[in-house]
Amino acid sequence: MKKNITIGIVIIAALALIGFILTKNKEANEEKIAIVAEKNANVSVKVATVKTEEINLDFVANGNFEPKQQLTLAAEKSGKVIKVLAKEGDRVSVGQTLAIMRGDAINVSAQATEAAYQNAKSDYNRFDNAYKTGGVTKQQLDQAKVALINAEANYKQAKINIGDTRIKAPISGIINKKLIEPGSMLAAMPPTEMFEIVNVNKLKLTVTVNESQVASLKTGSNVTIKTSVYPDKEFEGKITFIAAKADNSLNFPVEIEISNNANNDLKAGMYGTAVFKSSQKKQALTVIPRNAFVGSVSSNQVFVVENGIAKLKTITAGRILGDKVEVLDGLSDGETVITTGQINLQDGKSVEVIK
Repeated sequence: MKKNITIGIVIIAALALIGFILTKNKEANEEKIAIVAEKNANVSVKVATVKTEEINLDFVANGNFEPKQQLTLAAEKSGKVIKVLAKEGDRVSVGQTLAIMRGDAINVSAQATEAAYQNAKSDYNRFDNAYKTGGVTKQQLDQAKVALINAEANYKQAKINIGDTRIKAPISGIINKKLIEPGSMLAAMPPTEMFEIVNVNKLKLTVTVNESQVASLKTGSNVTIKTSVYPDKEFEGKITFIAAKADNSLNFPVEIEISNNANNDLKAGMYGTAVFKSSQKKQALTVIPRNAFVGSVSSNQVFVVENGIAKLKTITAGRILGDKVEVLDGLSDGETVITTGQINLQDGKSVEVIK
C-alpha cells in the first residue's frame, strides 16, 4: 500500500514539474513574440538630407533619329517590269530612273492617239478654211474644234503613259528596300510597292521636355546632339518645332533637325541625346531627390523623419533637374526626407532608417 502511495506521489510531482516547464516556455515565447512585434512595428526606410547645392541648369533629353524624308514608292500603272536599275544601298537623285516597265501596248496606243490627233488637226484646218468661204456652218466648225481638243488631250495622256513606263525617284536618298525584280507584275489598284527610299542627309530627333524646361527653348536655337554609337563626336542640330500643347504625360514634344556629316554616320533609328545649354551655368538651389515625393512630383508631398517618426509634409516643388527637384517652400536645409519605403507609411508611423 505504501508502495502505491509513493508511486502516485512521484507521478503527481513529475506532472507538476512538466506543467511548470511548459508554462515557463510559453511565457518566454510570448516575450520573444512581443519583442519581434515591437521591432516590426517600425517601417524600414532610406533617407536623404535636404541641402542647398550648386546645380548645373543644362539638361538633356533622349530620342531616336528619324529621316527627314522617307517614302515607299508604289506603282501608278499596271504592267510588267523588264528592267530594275537600282539596288538596295544605292544613292539616287530626284528624277533618276529606277526601273522600266514593258511599254509595247502603251507605245502602240500612243501611235494611234498621235495619228488621231494629226487627223483631227487637219480636219479642223480644212473646216476653218471652208468656214471662211461659207462652205461649212459655224456648228460644223465648232464640232471640229471639240474633236481636235479631245484628240490632243488623248495624245498628251498617251505621252504621259509612255513616261510612266520609266519609274523615277521622286526624292533623293538611299534605296533602303527593293521590292521588285525583272518580271514582276505591277498593279495600280491596290498599288504594288516597289522601293523604299530614305533621305538621311538630314535627320530629325524628337524629344520631350517638361513645362519648366520648355519655357527656355526657342525655335531656331542651336542644340548639341550626342549619340552613344559615336561617343567622341558631336553633331549640331537646330530646333524646328516646339509643341504648343503638352502630351498626356504633361511633356512637350520638341523636334530638332540635324545635318548629317559627309559619311552619313547617323542612321535612322539610332538613339540620340539632345544637350540643351542654359545661359546660367550654375545656381544655388535647395534640392531633394526626385524619389522622395509621395506618388509623383506634382503631388508636392514628402515624408520627413522627426525623432524616429514619419511626418507627412506638403511642400512647393520647382524645376525638375534630372534626378533632383528644386524645393521652393516647405523644407529647410538639414531636414531628413524619406526616399524609399513611402508605400508602407502613414503620417505618425515609427520608422527605422537603414543604409
